[in-house]
Amino acid sequence: MTTIAIETTPAASPSGACCAPLVREAADPAAAAELARSFKALGDPTRVRLLSIVAAHDGGEACVCDLTEPVGLSQPTVSHHLKILVDAGLLAREQRGKWAYYSVVPGSLDRLGALLNEAAK
Repeated sequence: MTTIAIETTPAASPSGACCAPLVREAADPAAAAELARSFKALGDPTRVRLLSIVAAHDGGEACVCDLTEPVGLSQPTVSHHLKILVDAGLLAREQRGKWAYYSVVPGSLDRLGALLNEAAK
């Protein structure tokens, strides 16, 4: 019977470190904090849905009065979720009389997509 030995310990790098060196720049602390804030805002399915609804609205903006029925929540709860999306830099808010209108911040979704693509490389 022939026995084959398999080495499971990775070879050390020439510098003596146990891990491979970085091959590109990692996220700096400020970029990581910004990205984490966006992901935290999108960590709730209602907020993901609200962002999607606003983006899909005619003209790319929606009144808060148009957002309560699709998510089945009260206006104060929807406003709370929208505030979190605004604070995360994903939505912009414009007051028109007694109603607030929301729109996707230009480039915010592209920026998130680019950061995710870069992290996956």
